[in-house]
Amino acid sequence: MPHVVTQSCCNDASCVHACPVNCIHPTPDEPDFGTAEMLYIDPAACVDCGACVNACPVGAIKPAGALGDAQLPFLEINADFYKDGRRRRTILAPHEKPLQVASRESLRVAIVGSGPSAMYAADELLTIPGARVDVYERLTTPYGLARTGVAPDHAETRRVTDVFDRISRQDGFHLHLGVEIGKDVTHADLLRDHHAVLYATGASSDRRLDVPGASGTATATEFVAWYNGHPDHAHHEYDLSHPRAVIIGNGNVALDVARILTSPPDSLASTTISRTALEALRTSAIEEVVVVGRRGPAHSAFTLAELVGLTAAADVVVPPADLVGLDESSLKHRTIRALPSEPTAGRRVILRYLLAPSEITDTGVTFTRNALDPETGRTVPTGETEHLKAGLILSSIGYRARPLPDLPFDADRAVVPNDRGRVLDATGEPVPGAYVTGWIKRGPTGFIGTNKTCARETVRELVADYNTGRLKLPALAR
Repeated sequence: MPHVVTQSCCNDASCVHACPVNCIHPTPDEPDFGTAEMLYIDPAACVDCGACVNACPVGAIKPAGALGDAQLPFLEINADFYKDGRRRRTILAPHEKPLQVASRESLRVAIVGSGPSAMYAADELLTIPGARVDVYERLTTPYGLARTGVAPDHAETRRVTDVFDRISRQDGFHLHLGVEIGKDVTHADLLRDHHAVLYATGASSDRRLDVPGASGTATATEFVAWYNGHPDHAHHEYDLSHPRAVIIGNGNVALDVARILTSPPDSLASTTISRTALEALRTSAIEEVVVVGRRGPAHSAFTLAELVGLTAAADVVVPPADLVGLDESSLKHRTIRALPSEPTAGRRVILRYLLAPSEITDTGVTFTRNALDPETGRTVPTGETEHLKAGLILSSIGYRARPLPDLPFDADRAVVPNDRGRVLDATGEPVPGAYVTGWIKRGPTGFIGTNKTCARETVRELVADYNTGRLKLPALAR
């Protein structure tokens, strides 16, 4: 009986390396690893050894016979990845040698941020004998979005923090909480006491709607931070008095929020949800959450796994008129098309498409109706409008990184300019001792585990610079 990867997959890829028969794909060496929604086990090749179960940090892999009713769709999701009969031949990279340093002097690195990319970088650095890693976190709790960005009812995904706890217990790891770079300590301060400074600050702000009336509109990520008790957002209040809420954007965060808003509060009481948020949800009048996409259903930004998780928790419907341009070429498309067109009684989530927000008003959101150009597949405005009345209005159109003190910043891409993690100045030359990893390096793409591969690349460039004498000796060692 094969094993199955389920919804909580974090793309850490530890299972890939544990599998003795190479039946889990895509691997970090395959081109689609960075864009894959999750990892998949080939049911025809799996030998049911269970090595992947022990390697998975979030408990996402289960024997097919142990799946609950809500997880049964993942049998088809895993098998569908291999539906054309292909067996992916991984071109494995040469085995990477353990990191080694050419000097007897202990390597000292400061890491700014404590989210997944920071922790994976620290883990990689601490494979070097005698290395010291100082992690600086602005908040009073560590692990970034792995703690405050994951929905409270996704307990298995939150288990990745157990991995980070293990990393933090290693010799040479030192965590400094409540320290803000640029305010409490500067880049120059850190570089004086370390060979290098590695920034893993993520994309800490949201892209904002640019339509009339949108200036005060909250974002879905702010709402997530609120119900997770993030100290920057715990004091916020949201209008839950209207029967309808509208979320503009249809990525995984939007679906997370829709699920929380439509879940019975009692089902959330045993989770890590903020007590303040739980009490607010107990008095919520919301019966319907409308999740709106500007493009057609074929361009839905949410993953199939997230949609399956939502349908297991709430009634999800999509009006037939919104299914324009949706074929049956993929399992994700077929799953969307199979959603009911009419809700049953009770709370529900409605997926809407081809609607672009044009104005936020006191009563709701006005949208311009789009159509799909049959030749290019692009959306074009029709001139028709539709107004959705709502109390709670949230935008969920992506993350954006903020500039960092004393570092160059590419405002168009919202990243620190870099070459494989080495920070570059305006002339394209490396900035001595400065490195980046995670979303501040590559933009807001990938999943929690994607940062593991990203961090490894940066750390290996940093160690190469150390070994060739490009990093200055810290003042403490002079």
